[in-house]
Amino acid sequence: MEYVLPLQRLIEKFCTLRGVGYKTAVRYAFSVLDMSEEEAAEFAGAIISAKQDIHPCEVCGNLSDGEECSICSDAARDKGVICVVEDTRAVMALEKVKEFNGLYHVLGGVISPMNNVGPEQLRIKELLSRISTGDVRELIIATNPNIEGETTAMYISKLVAPLGIKVTRLAYGVPVGADLEYADEMTLMRALDGRRQI
Repeated sequence: MEYVLPLQRLIEKFCTLRGVGYKTAVRYAFSVLDMSEEEAAEFAGAIISAKQDIHPCEVCGNLSDGEECSICSDAARDKGVICVVEDTRAVMALEKVKEFNGLYHVLGGVISPMNNVGPEQLRIKELLSRISTGDVRELIIATNPNIEGETTAMYISKLVAPLGIKVTRLAYGVPVGADLEYADEMTLMRALDGRRQI
């Protein structure tokens, strides 16, 4: 069915969101139409504000609305342990567990020759710069348990090994091929507790 042009454009925009199919996009579009003018303006404003005000933390690459994210600026966090993750969604997943008190480093992806992503496209140089200060005693590599995640973990561990820093990998109760963001808190807690040296 063809909708009036402004509605069709709105549906198409919702379809561009990851994981949103056509039927869901139609429901979202009609939800927007059901909003008052004020609610719609607030909704649009929240999208624009998120795009303008959120940027990567200068230290770790996590989402932030300031120079440093709330985790990096928290004096109570253990600065000697850094958990290396693929993206900010993994940070949020691990933070939900409330068991990890160290810092994070967001790579911005994984090594994937099939997708033309090499180490130079990731934030690996920044990671090496952070650990060169001498304050870091352990690096936990928490990339996803798939081929790209394992390749990235091995690459980083080989770079870091000569520096004398303990490098560990999460012990996964997560099936191979799954993403951290979809794991439940208990599985993530066990994975943190059972991490192993690589």
